[in-house]
Amino acid sequence: MSDSVILQAQSNDASFDDVWDELVWRGLIHVSTDEAALKELLAGDPITYYCGFDPTAPSLHLGNLVQLLTMRRLQLAGHRPLGLVGGSTGLIGDPRPTAERTLNTKETVATWVGFLQGQVTRFLSAEGDNAVRLVNNLDWTAPLSAIDFLREIGKHFRVGSMLKKDAVAARLNSDEGISYTEFSYQILQGMDFLELFRQYGCVLQTGGSDQWGNLTSGTDLIRKVEGTHVHAIGTPLITNSDGTKFGKSEGNAVWLDPTLTSPYAMYQFWLNTDDADVIDRLKVFTFLTRAEIEEYAGKVASEPFKREAQRRLAYEVTSLVHGVEVTEAVIAAAEALFGQGDLAELDSATLESALRELPNTTTTAPGATIAQALLDSGLSASLSEARRSVSQGGVYVNNRKVEDSEQPVGDAVLTGNMLVLRRGKKTLAGVFVE
Repeated sequence: MSDSVILQAQSNDASFDDVWDELVWRGLIHVSTDEAALKELLAGDPITYYCGFDPTAPSLHLGNLVQLLTMRRLQLAGHRPLGLVGGSTGLIGDPRPTAERTLNTKETVATWVGFLQGQVTRFLSAEGDNAVRLVNNLDWTAPLSAIDFLREIGKHFRVGSMLKKDAVAARLNSDEGISYTEFSYQILQGMDFLELFRQYGCVLQTGGSDQWGNLTSGTDLIRKVEGTHVHAIGTPLITNSDGTKFGKSEGNAVWLDPTLTSPYAMYQFWLNTDDADVIDRLKVFTFLTRAEIEEYAGKVASEPFKREAQRRLAYEVTSLVHGVEVTEAVIAAAEALFGQGDLAELDSATLESALRELPNTTTTAPGATIAQALLDSGLSASLSEARRSVSQGGVYVNNRKVEDSEQPVGDAVLTGNMLVLRRGKKTLAGVFVE
């Protein structure tokens, strides 16, 4: 199923009076400007809104997906999205809580801009009267001299207010401090909103709640310069079960690019969602209706061991990001690994991505024995233990019981020179034969 077909199948939930009420129910409004005014605005004639994505990596991640899906819900309500990929702000990066960012080269950032633009357009429709438009803030910052920037934009910002922003305050209190480069980021983002207001009549910016100081830099700037009140929405930060943010700065990002996070790994990530989190994840990351999600909530409460909500969540999000066909191949691979399907029918790319996610993997020569592969992969502590496991009928290669511990692994490889080694019912290892 193509991206356009997936987009065409999406819709907002008709059981809500308007898109604002649906955003609130889905838990997507953590902080905002005037709620009553926003509700009225979003229920009226189409408005133009934007969200910015900085190319500080070659791919967006699940934290960014929250923004993309929020934008999509607003687009489905008839509003006009601007997808900003920050060719200039990406050269600086918004301040992290603890340390300065590594500055990437202009060439690297320009390349990443293209990557991110391609990802943004996959989640927002390019058809109709409210088709997504891509913008790059390098277009209006590059021609601007430092003197013009300070005279026209910088004079509207007060240092005292800038110091109070959470991201800046955190850095000022850290050992690293903060450079003027990153301190100026909020001015650049504020200028973006002003420019989009002037060019496109943009009156709403969305972003993560941790960006609230940057979001309000824009609303304050437009009020001072243009005498107009515009709006901002801050979505909640999605956290892991241990309370940590999942994003690239935490080192545990789930990327939207399949070369950085395989579809199999993404599917497993969602499949492993805690019972306590799964309903909230269905609200944020899927287009299931309120009635459907409430039905899954009942299943989680009455039959959590079936993990039906987790399976639906994993299917929906992986299909959204990677497509239905890829997702179905991933599901087939997961089932086949544990003997519920034919491993030989899997394509090599899907099988390899699945094996790479196993906690035990090894590379060995074609002439190595099954016993040696058990030892090398960590499924057995010694060769004698490996041979004993085989003699007791507890070892499987590609879901078939092994009769001879001295059988060469080369005799059992699947497509791509791989095989699946299993000891007992659930302990697996991937073996790559080279």
